[in-house]
Amino acid sequence: MQGVRALFFDVFGTLVDWRRGVAREAESVLKPLKVSLDWIAFADAWRDQYQPAMEEVRSGRIPYTKLDALHRRTLQTVLASFGVETLREAHLARLTLAWHRLDAWQDVPAGLAALRQRFLIAPVSNGNTAIMCDLARRNDFHWDAILGADVARTFKPQPVVYLAAADALDLQPRECMMCASHSSDLAAAAANGLRTAFIARPEERPNSSESAPTTAVDVIADSTLDLAAKLDD
Repeated sequence: MQGVRALFFDVFGTLVDWRRGVAREAESVLKPLKVSLDWIAFADAWRDQYQPAMEEVRSGRIPYTKLDALHRRTLQTVLASFGVETLREAHLARLTLAWHRLDAWQDVPAGLAALRQRFLIAPVSNGNTAIMCDLARRNDFHWDAILGADVARTFKPQPVVYLAAADALDLQPRECMMCASHSSDLAAAAANGLRTAFIARPEERPNSSESAPTTAVDVIADSTLDLAAKLDD
């Protein structure tokens, strides 16, 4: 790992538990309105809209649109699919902010703190800056910068997302390592010259999450604390 100076992190799934967080927030908003759903199924259905919504931007069919706005747009579709069609503006706004109120996996605050002793650390996420700031404050993440979609004005796995992150820190891609629990993210980063670390998150979405990478990576870790130990060797 000689020469690596910065670690970039995927956030949704890799650092925070979006599934249970969104389910919890949806229940807190909708249950008082006498709405009863399978809250985990609702979270999964909303997440299933994630890639198609971003592809509208990546393909050039629509201009760059922050993830918050895409989440709000897809929320209407998901609510309708569950038979929920008449919500007030305030409730829709609160639901959209569910993605700002996610909890980190248990190892993450300490793991990031350990890694920050040796490396610059930053999210390189499809989440917009406001989401990243709120998640950082909620979970005690101490970033050196917030990079990703808002900087690049598009979404991963477009090459510019990874390259703009390296450039923002005045680093070459080979001096940066992308850390994620999704092989597709790591494959795209490696194709653009970054080093890569796979962090296993089998509980992100049981029965569909990766327990091991499906692409060649530089490091495989069970957690951010395990990653810190392996990069300290």
